[in-house]
Amino acid sequence: QVQLVESGGGLVQPGGSLRLSCASSESMFSFDPMGWYRQAPGNKRELVALKPRTGSSKYADSVKGRFTVSRDYVKNTMDLQMNSLSPEDSAVYFCNAEQVGRSYWGQGTQVTVSS
Repeated sequence: QVQLVESGGGLVQPGGSLRLSCASSESMFSFDPMGWYRQAPGNKRELVALKPRTGSSKYADSVKGRFTVSRDYVKNTMDLQMNSLSPEDSAVYFCNAEQVGRSYWGQGTQVTVSS
């Protein structure tokens, strides 16, 4: 069973940065795509960034130019660099990996942007 473990969340002031990491228990080569999602209280889970195995990454309009997703196949991690954070970015962030016929999710990591 694939396990995805997120880390790096926390409390940050508006305008600050955080880097989230998702560690996979298995090689990421078979995952296509991987992505970051977030869910704020009372809201649906929404896509933040999608990182296919090949090709360009895709971002939600609300994070374009501020967030960058990357995959490291040696470390088996997927990171999300988040800059210029605003209170609207506060949410639980989840890592997702898609494999043929299966979908895997991490447990989530809380990001709170507040002064």
